[in-house]
Amino acid sequence: MTDHRGKRVCVFCGSLRGRSPAYAQAARATGQALAARGLGLVYGGSSIGTMRILADAALAGGAEVIGVLPESLRDRELAHEGLTELHSVRGMHERKAMMTALSDAFLVLPGGHGTLDELFEALTWSQLGYHQKKIGIWNVQGYWTPLLDMMDHMVAEQFVEPGNRARLLSGDELGPLLDRLFA
Repeated sequence: MTDHRGKRVCVFCGSLRGRSPAYAQAARATGQALAARGLGLVYGGSSIGTMRILADAALAGGAEVIGVLPESLRDRELAHEGLTELHSVRGMHERKAMMTALSDAFLVLPGGHGTLDELFEALTWSQLGYHQKKIGIWNVQGYWTPLLDMMDHMVAEQFVEPGNRARLLSGDELGPLLDRLFA
């Protein structure tokens, strides 16, 4: 395990906990792993769902944790007030731009529409050359398998070039995936 002090990972995940306990366990394991590797966490700033579990685990391990939360969501998602830093922004576009600017890589855990929005914006920005940061998706209990299959279908149907599909790393185990994000 390599120490990456000073680097930060932007993690996209759910404001809900999901049906399977494995999702909460994955969020906790991610926070712990980031802290153990000396990585900081950038995330959506919420105190609910897997976002809260992730942040609390990273904080408990001594990691820097930076949240970015739109003003309109402060009340609905209940801002996490125990973070290293909490940035309040005007909207989702500003949130994603700030999260990108503060991060060195992206990691995607199970989540819903917002997680997909964040993932695809990060992928699109990478494809367009707006950033050169690696993007990884942790396929916890096969959660992302249908999406990964769809992306392969998009390549087969020639709507996505293979090189652009390759921008999204994926794995069933967190440790090796984190290694690939910083290789």
